[in-house]
Amino acid sequence: MSHAAKVTNYLPTDHTYNQAIPTPESSLGFGIGERHIRHDQLLNYIKVLASSSERITLTDIGQTQELRQQVLLTVSSKANLANLNEILAKKSTTAAAGDSTLPLVIWLGYSVHGDEISGANAAMVVAYHLAASENADIKKMLENTLIVIEPSINPDGMDRFVQWANMHRGSTPNADPNHIEHHQGWLTGRTNHFGFDLNRDWLLLAQKESQNRLAYFHQYQPHVLGDFHEMGANNSYFFQPGIPTRTHPLTPSANSALTKLLATFHAAALDKSNRLYFSEENFDDFYYGKGSTYPDINGGVGILFEQASSRGMQQNSDNGLLTFEFGIQNHVLTSLSTIEGAWQHKAKLLSYQKNFYKESEKLANKESFSGYLLHETHDLYRLNVLLDKLKQHQIKAYPLTEDFRLAGVVYAKEHSVYVPLDQRQYRVVQALFSQQTQFEDNTFYDVSGWTMPLAMDIDFYRVGRTWGLKLADNAWEKPTKIADNSSIEPQAYAYAFEWHHFLAPKLLNDLLNKGIKAKVATKPFSSRLKIDGKMSNKYFARGSIIIPAGIQTQLNWRDIVTQSSQEIDIPINSLSTGLTVKGIDIGSGSLQLLAPVKVLMLGGKGVSQYESAEMLFYLDDTLSIPVTVVEQQRLAKIELSVYSHIIMVDGKYDSLGQDDADKIAAWIKSGGVIFGQKRGAKFLSEYQLLAMNFVTTNEINQLFDTDDLRYQDKDKLAGRKRIAGAIFESTLDTSHPLAYGYTDNRLPLFRNSTLILQHSSKPFISVANYNARPLLSGYADKNMVNRVANSAAIVAHDYGNGRVIASTDNLAFRGYWLGSAKLIANSLFFAKAFSASATH
Repeated sequence: MSHAAKVTNYLPTDHTYNQAIPTPESSLGFGIGERHIRHDQLLNYIKVLASSSERITLTDIGQTQELRQQVLLTVSSKANLANLNEILAKKSTTAAAGDSTLPLVIWLGYSVHGDEISGANAAMVVAYHLAASENADIKKMLENTLIVIEPSINPDGMDRFVQWANMHRGSTPNADPNHIEHHQGWLTGRTNHFGFDLNRDWLLLAQKESQNRLAYFHQYQPHVLGDFHEMGANNSYFFQPGIPTRTHPLTPSANSALTKLLATFHAAALDKSNRLYFSEENFDDFYYGKGSTYPDINGGVGILFEQASSRGMQQNSDNGLLTFEFGIQNHVLTSLSTIEGAWQHKAKLLSYQKNFYKESEKLANKESFSGYLLHETHDLYRLNVLLDKLKQHQIKAYPLTEDFRLAGVVYAKEHSVYVPLDQRQYRVVQALFSQQTQFEDNTFYDVSGWTMPLAMDIDFYRVGRTWGLKLADNAWEKPTKIADNSSIEPQAYAYAFEWHHFLAPKLLNDLLNKGIKAKVATKPFSSRLKIDGKMSNKYFARGSIIIPAGIQTQLNWRDIVTQSSQEIDIPINSLSTGLTVKGIDIGSGSLQLLAPVKVLMLGGKGVSQYESAEMLFYLDDTLSIPVTVVEQQRLAKIELSVYSHIIMVDGKYDSLGQDDADKIAAWIKSGGVIFGQKRGAKFLSEYQLLAMNFVTTNEINQLFDTDDLRYQDKDKLAGRKRIAGAIFESTLDTSHPLAYGYTDNRLPLFRNSTLILQHSSKPFISVANYNARPLLSGYADKNMVNRVANSAAIVAHDYGNGRVIASTDNLAFRGYWLGSAKLIANSLFFAKAFSASATH
């Protein structure tokens, strides 16, 4: 097929279509597959289709960061749509789960990776087919089914890719894989506005697209979800099941059986057109944060589809000429086979969902403990973020109404919340809290450990018995405010706020940029101040921020402090005197004056678009600290003296050479601060800016005995040498300025590389070291774990008048790793608060 203009060319030939229903080509002005459609063109057709058909309800579910509309199409009979709210309300009750009188729900999600755009095009074809077909079987099926279509899961990434592809295509199709049309710039359309992979965000919910969708997912509770993707051009077509041994143990075996049953329908559809495909290879069902796996712990069956990608209009491949139209056609075929297979096995799917939740209740009752106690004394922000994510997953958590004693420790009710296992979302609770480290298959397509409380650095404990546990009647609800700054004293000698609050760096940055002068306490002190109407002694730890009245130059500075603290929701303490009860006084030289920061981050081709996105999301979106991104190829032309900090995340820095390193070195010596993460840190080491060496690949290879290995063991050995994504425990030096704000010296870190720092005997430069037995969650071979053990995770030292800071880990992983993210902010504001020579 070449440049198929008519939508009916993609559809079964035994259907007649209602001529009153507009076709995609009549709305677009060109045929499906003739060019890449923009999101506004897709949206316009969807709206035209919905307004023309009584079988479709269009739902606006939110907006992306770039203000593009996210929509769902619900396709069903007129009667079902008229009663949609009642149907969904009934379906949401546990008693109605598996009710044979309720419609089967099939959810089809397309192009979560914006440059895998055959899916979004297929969505138009499928929607038209369901809206316009006059076939009696379609009408009957819609009387008993709700089909939910999400035509573009990632509108911002989609348009980024379409702009690239349409800009670089020629008048004559070019199938050469080397053509620029097939090689996107940095960032690619795969990711959303910030650069996040939305197909890793279903569980983590860092991005608004995921948050917008999830509420509707739980309303509909789909029995089957199709997740449509693209892969490398030299592949064929994949549908699940994936590799059987790579299924998460929380997924029922019946789920795999249903997936395999539905696979026979996909195979039949592709066989009929003599199209190549494969199954039970390459992909897995382990990480629950993907569109094809999240349904598996929510009573549904998620199915991944992967089409070989033309990444343009056409591309030569190992299987011949691969066209855009061909990919669209395959996704149409398997969309329809998903609908047909689910419809034919409606009773089994309804029964499966019903049994899924009944079995969850039984499993919860079989556990040796009753639930999890969450506790966070100092930072309610992180605790509330975790609880809000649980709530979005329909998990109920209950505040304590009385203090609770567990294992000899008393947990204050104000800082503790209980998550019971015995609830509908038992499996999701276990997926989020599990610390599994042993697995049947040790090779993972994605991460193997994602324990959410560890990511948030929230203490959590298994509660064996609930005797004495007094809980609120109602589940936790998100508070509107944490701090009450209504009583800030207008004539205070100084104001102070504590650094353990997650958004304290945001407040500090805001104040510094508004001309407020602030100092950081490098030693602790206690002051006497009014708390809840009474005079009391209050302890201020290292890292507390002091705003003395005597050094301010802004006329309205008190109003600025009050307004900013209220907007950012950070408690402000009013100090009436500079004389403290204990420790340093407010005029002490141990309070160091802070300066505004101006941050440059190296980006461009070769630099990880994911880690740069995570860094930007934390600094720019969360803390409102602007970051200037400069492609590494442009560094030579940049005047560095105007920047206080340079950030180098993971990536290949092949474009930089000795001249660039010398330029950076001179800038650091004159007072600059550079932060290197993973291969960014390795670059600093290779050019002797970081006074640490890394373990070599050869040294890692020597950890593994290769005697008697056969060729078939090659992949298994490679898997043992990887750390695909696991959680390791470090010990933090809480006296170090880069660790200000941390009250516990145990800090979980996320590790997804084999970059390991060599042991160093130099004192005072290690901010965090891995523990002797560091693996907390996920898989890592014991040889790798032992090699990581006791090594440095975060190091920092002087370099002339500047500082070099390095981490072997991703400190802001996927936007939800709040526990270690503050180390980045500390590197910005407190780098000059320490001095550690690397020459000892």
